[in-house]
Amino acid sequence: MILHIDMDAFFAAVEQLQNPGLRGKPVIIGGTSNRGVVSTASYEARKFGVHSAMPIFQAKKKCPQGIFLPVRMSLYQEVSGRIMAILKDFSPLLEATSIDEAYLDLGGLEKLLGSPKEVAQKIKSRIKQELGLTCSIGIAPNKFLSKIASELRKPDGLFILNAEEIPLFIQTLPIKKVPGVGAKNLQSLENLGIHCLGDVLHVPLPRLEKSLGKFSRRLLELSRGIDESKVIPYRDPKSISAEDTLAKDTNDKEILKTQLLAQSEMVAKRLRQQHFKGKTIILKLKKSDFKLLTRSITLEQTTDSAQIIFEQGFQMLEKSMYQGPFRLIGIGAANLYPADSLPEQIGLFADAKSLDKAWGPVEKAMDLIQDRFGGQAISRGCFIKKKTR
Repeated sequence: MILHIDMDAFFAAVEQLQNPGLRGKPVIIGGTSNRGVVSTASYEARKFGVHSAMPIFQAKKKCPQGIFLPVRMSLYQEVSGRIMAILKDFSPLLEATSIDEAYLDLGGLEKLLGSPKEVAQKIKSRIKQELGLTCSIGIAPNKFLSKIASELRKPDGLFILNAEEIPLFIQTLPIKKVPGVGAKNLQSLENLGIHCLGDVLHVPLPRLEKSLGKFSRRLLELSRGIDESKVIPYRDPKSISAEDTLAKDTNDKEILKTQLLAQSEMVAKRLRQQHFKGKTIILKLKKSDFKLLTRSITLEQTTDSAQIIFEQGFQMLEKSMYQGPFRLIGIGAANLYPADSLPEQIGLFADAKSLDKAWGPVEKAMDLIQDRFGGQAISRGCFIKKKTR
């Protein structure tokens, strides 16, 4: 049996835990600017129709009494790490699929840990006692069904789907709840008379393929209750990035530069925390008409230095300024390598390498100070100056 653990309104719940005065109130995470989108809404806010990915301006209309807070990703990542540490105590086969979701494979552990239901109850109890948070857990014979099951008793729920119950469950499962069925696919499926997952079995495969392409075969397997996806304990990240929607469309180079520097520090710190270095730096810009621009540069040497990431990103930004104004800016590192497995390479031109050596100790010292005394304990002077204007 596979467990899918899904934290309840995670970002909002963490904020309510940090500030008890927010408990029982409609908390909406995503920022105060009308230009952002909702990352998470507390269940009190969801009663007003607020949901994730909704534009903030719409959320304010639906819930004017809502408490709108910015995303504090470093805090949520810290709490997430503690949650995953608890889950690892129950099975070595743990796959974290996001900051607040994970799968556990309990195969062969029943004699040691008890039944899947008992394990789920223990997990819920420990997360509640040690962190003060609630989660919902789905239990089923495969990953697909366990994820669906975890959504059925939210919040603080537990749903078990046994093998003999699967055919009836699939027959009545709304097709829109199936992962991978987006708005476009949903319309195509409804045109074929498919409203529940079980309806897929009554449509010939050629008709499915004509409407859905390769996804049709995956959907057909799911309609039979088949999902052979394995719980994969760990995957190296393909990239690490940060991005922000700006308060207003801008072509102001200084505003964009300051934002880019802050994001570069965030990306570099996450690289160091996860013990990776990146070789490719990617700049992301979104124009006022929502057209997305991406620029990239591959370095001779890998890096986890904010200064190098920023300088490469800023060079690409300067070359793109004529295409502004911009509503979003982001920076990322890709083509990642484990930091402790890289040989030292001596190049003919050592500018970037020298910069890495010069800034490396400074940024690591900043990490130590921030980890011990908080993120605001030390900062670049340009950020402090900006705040005091």
